[in-house]
Amino acid sequence: MPTYWQLLLIVLPVFAIIGVGVAVRRVHWIEGDAEASLIRFTVNVCFPCLIFESVANNAALKDPSNLVIPPLVGFGLAWLSLSAGRLMAKAIGLQVGNGLRTFALAVGINNYGFLPLPIMEAIWGPGSRGVLFLHNIGVEIAVWTVGVLILSGLSLRDGWRRVVSPVTITIVVALACNLTGLSSHLPKVLFDAVHAMAVCSIPLGLIMTGVSLANFIGEPRQLFDPKVSLAAITLRLGILPVVILAVAKFLPFSLELKRVLLVQAAMPTAMTSVILARMYGGHPKTAVQIVFGTTVLGLFVIPLWLRAGLAWLGV
Repeated sequence: MPTYWQLLLIVLPVFAIIGVGVAVRRVHWIEGDAEASLIRFTVNVCFPCLIFESVANNAALKDPSNLVIPPLVGFGLAWLSLSAGRLMAKAIGLQVGNGLRTFALAVGINNYGFLPLPIMEAIWGPGSRGVLFLHNIGVEIAVWTVGVLILSGLSLRDGWRRVVSPVTITIVVALACNLTGLSSHLPKVLFDAVHAMAVCSIPLGLIMTGVSLANFIGEPRQLFDPKVSLAAITLRLGILPVVILAVAKFLPFSLELKRVLLVQAAMPTAMTSVILARMYGGHPKTAVQIVFGTTVLGLFVIPLWLRAGLAWLGV
């Protein structure tokens, strides 16, 4: 089993690339319209290419249990985390209008995309990515329905409309190619082009995560609030990992899904929560405090949870 230091060496390059994003934003190399355009390009072009490459020829996804259970588990655990966040927000005295809903959303959404991908690939190889993407379908549905409803009070119809995106469309197309055997008949030039774009997705996604985080570093006093930050760290990096690992341990999931849940358990809050708080009338400062606190501490805590999970789950 990898030692703490070996796992830390897996995590460090990921955070180093995020640091590059912080640096290029601070020196004004990426800002304004360029920032928004690069984020859209990464999410809507590069990331779908990575998904297609990981899903279209993935043998593990021919197992029916890996097609149905991961999205359900992703949705269920996200819903549980959002509900736990709401309870914690009330426990520390937050109210609607000063961060209660945003706290619930931010703590409930872990970093389920760009951060776990390189970690899973480093430990188990690129074949581990396919089930992660299916798991993330459920998380996406929970974010755009339960999460958005908590934050803004939008109708369920509006939340479901947002689930249809280049990411979910790509997953459906790639699964169809995998299950029908169409992938083996597609031209090599197509896969070469997809691979070239897929290679860009993780580093570019991590850089843009750093760029987004850098937008708030200029006001260091706004990055930490004892009540909000400590409560979020306790729940997101302390309590919820135990719950997620227990689910992985005691329920009869496939090996691939157990690995996904192990890495998900260790993840800090997703940067998406800041964007959602801005879009739907939330409390962005609360989201920033939670993202910053869990991400910075996550550098040291992620290897601890990975090592504990590897030992307990035996994956």
